[in-house]
Amino acid sequence: MVLIEKEWLSLGHKFTDRCGHLARDLKETSPVFSQFIDCTWQVLQQFPAAFQFNERFLLTIHDHVFSCQYGTFIGNCEKDRIDLRLPDRTYSLWGYMLHNMSDYVNPLYKRNGRYDTMLKPNTGPPNIRFWRGMYNRFDSGVHPRESVLDVLCVAKDQSSSLEDHLQLLNKRLGAMKALLGQNSVTSCDSLTDSAVLSDVESDARCRNAASVPASNNKLLQSTEAVVRGNAANSESPSDCESGIDVKSLRISQCSLEEKRSAELRAGELEMEANSVAVEWKTLRNVHNCSCLTQFEYFSRKYHCWKCGDVFCTRCIDKHTALPGHYSQRPVPVCRNCYKEVKCNV
Repeated sequence: MVLIEKEWLSLGHKFTDRCGHLARDLKETSPVFSQFIDCTWQVLQQFPAAFQFNERFLLTIHDHVFSCQYGTFIGNCEKDRIDLRLPDRTYSLWGYMLHNMSDYVNPLYKRNGRYDTMLKPNTGPPNIRFWRGMYNRFDSGVHPRESVLDVLCVAKDQSSSLEDHLQLLNKRLGAMKALLGQNSVTSCDSLTDSAVLSDVESDARCRNAASVPASNNKLLQSTEAVVRGNAANSESPSDCESGIDVKSLRISQCSLEEKRSAELRAGELEMEANSVAVEWKTLRNVHNCSCLTQFEYFSRKYHCWKCGDVFCTRCIDKHTALPGHYSQRPVPVCRNCYKEVKCNV
């Protein structure tokens, strides 16, 4: 974008005359800019990892040079664009492309120092390829069933979604393990304490029974009666009168609350697990969107990150964070999944 803005637009390339936007002298018409786009594509084929943009990026620029839908390439120089007040009366192509930059990213691009120096492409005749995407774009019989770059982009997005989902599941499993370990330690401690107390009480009873002579059985019985009477007096009158065990009632209430919280956590885990599509639909046999829009070879097909189905750019214009993603970053979803996610939140 910066290169075209600086070397072509600012330096005064005559787009109106060279592209034949108006009925003028035919001698001024020349496909100079088309040759520049073609040369860039040839270098891109020889060095696929040196450029951050893909083939669709070049085709979009070339199409809108001749479409005049945006005011970026109208006029022969900067003065013509200022006199026509194009920045105020038209939209810029760069704004549209920056808004849809995800469509023009090259998945093979590598950020390293290998291509920091000047690229030296091989200009031999066997290395010059015919650009079917430019000159035979609408001939469906000469194109493969799916684009390799689109398949790589889909695989990259799917792996990113699954890694984000796996990170959340690992966090939930760690929390469950910690909770189960804490409960097991508490139950083991309570069982150990009760066993120790029962052993101590049984030993004391055995020692007392062995030390008390047979002649003092009446005294022992009277002592036990006094102890039982004191224990009965220590209980609250309301509990004895009503016959309700407060401790067991409190334990049942706590268990009921724990059960409800466990059910809520299970519902949340199920919602998080079902909010991310594990399997995505393949692009090979998809020819139409659900809105009956027909896909061409260079039409970008988008996947819904929740249901995994394929849609066109108009049907997947919503972005939202999925409950099953750890990062909670907005991802593209279809309209039905968007409504479902918003209703569950």
